[in-house]
Amino acid sequence: MEKVPNILSSFRLILAPIFLILFIQDQVFWRALSLVIFIVAAATDFVDGYIARRFNVESDFGVFLDPLADKFLTFAGFVCLPFLDPNQFPWWAVVLIVIRDIIITSLRIYANRKGFSMETRATAKAKTALQMVFLYIALFFGLLMLFRGRFGEVIQNVLASDVFFWGMMVVVAVTLYSGIEYLVVNRALFSKKAERP
Repeated sequence: MEKVPNILSSFRLILAPIFLILFIQDQVFWRALSLVIFIVAAATDFVDGYIARRFNVESDFGVFLDPLADKFLTFAGFVCLPFLDPNQFPWWAVVLIVIRDIIITSLRIYANRKGFSMETRATAKAKTALQMVFLYIALFFGLLMLFRGRFGEVIQNVLASDVFFWGMMVVVAVTLYSGIEYLVVNRALFSKKAERP
C-alpha cells in the first residue's frame, strides 16, 4: 500500500501528455476520450492523497512527485486552450500561468527539503479552484465545438465571443496575485536568518 500513492502520481504524469496529444486532434472521438483521461487523471490526485493520509504512507519522494504530477496535468490542460482559439486563449497568458506555478511549486519543494512549510493562503486555494473550473468548462466547450449543425454553430459563436478571453484574464490575474502573495508572506523562509523549527 505504501507505494500506491507514488504509482498513482506517476500514472498522472504519464496521462498528462496523452491527454494533450489526443485533445488537439480535431475529431470528436479523440477529444472526448482525452477529456475522460483528464478526469481520470484528476481523480487519481484525490485518491493518492487519501491513501497517503489514511494509511500514513507519505514519503519525501511523494511530497515531490504529487505536486509535480498535478502541475503537469494542469499545464497540459492550459496548453490545449490556444489550439482551440489563440485569440480567446492567448499563448502569453498560458506562459504566465505556467511560469508562476513553476516558481511557487519549486519554492514549496525547496522549503519542504529544508524542513520548512510554506503557508498556504486562501487566495492560492481560490486560484486552484478557479483554474480547474475554468479548465473544465473551456475543455468541454472545446469538445462541443466539433459538433456539426446549428448546435455546433452556437458553440462556435460562444467561443468566438470575448467571454472566454475575459475569463482567461481573470484566471491570469488571480494566479499572478496569489503567486506574489505567496512570495511576500513566505519571504522570511528563504532569508539567511530563517531557522529550521
